[in-house]
Amino acid sequence: MATRHDIRNVAIVAHVDHGKTTLVDAMLKQAGAFAAHAAESLDDRMMDSNDLEREKGITILAKNTAVKYHPKDGGDVITINIIDTPGHADFGGEVERGLSMVDAVVLLVDASEGPLPQTRFVLRKALQARLPVILCINKTDRPDSRIEEVVNEAYDLFLDLDADEEQIEFPIVYACARDGVASLTKPEDGTVPADSDSLEPFFTTILESVPAPSFDESAPLQAHVTNLDADNFLGRIALLRVEQGELRKGQTVTWIKRDGTMSNVRITELLMTEALTRKPAEVAGPGDICAVAGIPDIMIGETLADPENPVALPLITVDEPAISMTIGTNTSPLVGRGGTGKGADAKAAVKDKDRKVTARQVKDRLDRELVGNVSLRVLDTERPDAWEVQGRGELALAILVEQMRREGFELTIGKPQVVTQVIDGKVHEPVERMTIDVPEEHMGAVTQLMGVRKGRMDNMSNHGSGWVRLEFVVPSRGLIGFRTEFLTGTRGTGIAHSIHEGHEPWFGTLTTRNNGSLVADRAGAVTAFAMTNLQERGVLFTDPGTEVYEGMIVGENSRADDMDVNITKEKKLTNMRSAAADSFEAIVPPRKLSLEQSLEFCRDDECVEVTPEAVRIRKVVLDQKERGRTASRAKHG
Repeated sequence: MATRHDIRNVAIVAHVDHGKTTLVDAMLKQAGAFAAHAAESLDDRMMDSNDLEREKGITILAKNTAVKYHPKDGGDVITINIIDTPGHADFGGEVERGLSMVDAVVLLVDASEGPLPQTRFVLRKALQARLPVILCINKTDRPDSRIEEVVNEAYDLFLDLDADEEQIEFPIVYACARDGVASLTKPEDGTVPADSDSLEPFFTTILESVPAPSFDESAPLQAHVTNLDADNFLGRIALLRVEQGELRKGQTVTWIKRDGTMSNVRITELLMTEALTRKPAEVAGPGDICAVAGIPDIMIGETLADPENPVALPLITVDEPAISMTIGTNTSPLVGRGGTGKGADAKAAVKDKDRKVTARQVKDRLDRELVGNVSLRVLDTERPDAWEVQGRGELALAILVEQMRREGFELTIGKPQVVTQVIDGKVHEPVERMTIDVPEEHMGAVTQLMGVRKGRMDNMSNHGSGWVRLEFVVPSRGLIGFRTEFLTGTRGTGIAHSIHEGHEPWFGTLTTRNNGSLVADRAGAVTAFAMTNLQERGVLFTDPGTEVYEGMIVGENSRADDMDVNITKEKKLTNMRSAAADSFEAIVPPRKLSLEQSLEFCRDDECVEVTPEAVRIRKVVLDQKERGRTASRAKHG
């Protein structure tokens, strides 16, 4: 087998917010990817190019970049291809694709928080793929850092995931990615490594620990499609790793599809990544990560091979979906009219001609999403204007809805449900491993909260800093709507993360939301007078002047049952003067629910109306009398 020493392929994996994207930024700057005058004006988190990624501060899409590293000893330039993967388990499909492109991983761990659930998730994937690991302890300058303990926790995690002797002998790098400094010597807790002023030790560790791509010189072409992109001029672009042979611009290759059928296609354009841009290239060899254009219907997991000797590579497989929800066209009385009044979100406003409200448009958009998202499934339902969308988690589905909303779609979203499986004749449901960090005084509230949701405590540890770490195994449906109550119970101080832990037998019925809803009983505009009278009944969600309709949920009742209210009631005008006539009580500011919070709030008979300007919660059956008859029939059997 021959080896290419001028290239290294590595993925950076970590839990959410442990500094992956910041580290990649520092690597790009120090490797001279940008001119000196340009580097000063660069944004932070350059790899997070998506608007939603910047707003939420998380990586959603796996992206690749290339760093040209010039060794200090004056050797040949080495290209380091870096894949920045998401840290959130809901985007696990992106992680699995990213790992299929590389020969090693850098496991990034926060020097204070230590390994968290998503660290376990991404590391398990890397170990299953038999990839060597470099451990990087980041944020060593945090005042509460505990570097020695975190390294020991990382070793425990490797042993817990059944790593073999070879995998557990990993190099350790200590870094402060924000300052662009790395060292192989352990610094004092809370300090930046003192024996280095750059990432040079990190670069040398990558060159020594990441195996160079090996290949058979006589083997025919094999290239694996791992991701898809689009370009206004070139059309669909396939990102792929060349495993064997060479890929050239203008070459005719055999395209092996998912179903095994083959057809010959021509590579019209070949692009290679350099820093954050793709540049035209003539040839890509074994180990190269490149992009090709000219194949309009190519899909993830397919293979480009030699026409004379076509051999398919294995398809990319991802974990089964755990959460589903129904996405359909908007059926509310305000369809096509957008948001009116103060509830409208001006930032997301779209012109009427760009508004998408038909079933065909929604279905086309979901089909387009399937092209690039391997962890998503779309199933037909009994209704022609609604589809069941299955994904890894609530966040992944909420991100899809948010993207569609920004593109001008109006949708009705059903309450998230779990995807069950029948194993040995018994119904099994997905379970999550939940890790919670809370101050000691809130431990009782969290335990009680998880007890109601059938959570089973697996582990409890106290670091002696006034904080406790609790580990629970809990059914996935118990976590729908959990975060809002959790933040209230811990007064905003708790940190909770969960990952999919497999399937267990059905846990039985769960009661998660104790309070009912305040439901508008007529259409009209919300008045301050009505809000003043209703605010003692519960928490309101709407501003004065917002347009509402019958069946729309305008607040949360302080009691367990639903209450129909008139929130459009106006004050009677008389020509009599009164001392109290002009006294206004203060209106309590309404609680504004985000899309994720609205989905969590929903009960089984409720759904969320999503438009570019507004997110509203409503009853599935809008008519008040019809709901009453249904409830009466259910009560009397």
